[in-house]
Amino acid sequence: MKNSVKLCIMPLIFSVVLFTAGCEKESGLPRDGDGNVYDTVVIGTQVWLKQNLKTTRYNNGVKIPLVTDDDKWASMHSAAYCWYNNNPEYYKENYGALYNWYTVNSGLLCPVGWHVPKVEEWETLIDYLGGPYGGSGEKLKDTEFWNCPSGYRMDCRGTNESGFSARPGGFRGSDGYFGGIGEDATFWCSPSFWDPLNPPGPSYVIITATMSCTEIRYPGSQDKSSGSSVRCIKNN
Repeated sequence: MKNSVKLCIMPLIFSVVLFTAGCEKESGLPRDGDGNVYDTVVIGTQVWLKQNLKTTRYNNGVKIPLVTDDDKWASMHSAAYCWYNNNPEYYKENYGALYNWYTVNSGLLCPVGWHVPKVEEWETLIDYLGGPYGGSGEKLKDTEFWNCPSGYRMDCRGTNESGFSARPGGFRGSDGYFGGIGEDATFWCSPSFWDPLNPPGPSYVIITATMSCTEIRYPGSQDKSSGSSVRCIKNN
């Protein structure tokens, strides 16, 4: 009798496991090339990821090269990513990865149905939150993780009124140097047009601990081999 009871219970347990896995798979939340799932937030007419991208693969499954060596990073003229201070155990979950421009320019970095936002899409977000100097930075900042520089009196943490939850993941310079953790959030912009014969220079958005504004640095102000965070926006 005991054996027959076990045989009856096992299929039931197996069915419950399959049902649970199916619900997670069909949750509708975006998944990157590694299968990481991201929360989303609606801000005005736009839908954004709530976390920095942390994938090590493109959305077609192809691996992105991980580059830890400073000299190799500085000499890269192709796609690469890294973790801040080459320490994924400490920085991956809270800040995501840092990608160079060549990775962003692939058009395959974000989950399917999403893309790296263009300058115009960042402008729409910033304008909706009061403009570049209208406190948009405070509304975009997470309420944790921000550190005020020594001697700075203002509370550097934002209100996160928008739900965007910007975190200061720092950057990696074109010489391989890491900096800005806790104080700078830098996000790549994708080019507004795709012309392989005349590609536009890189643009990026920066939010800092010491300012309530949000700045867009236009083409020519960032080296292609620099590393910055990526936030994705849903396709229209």
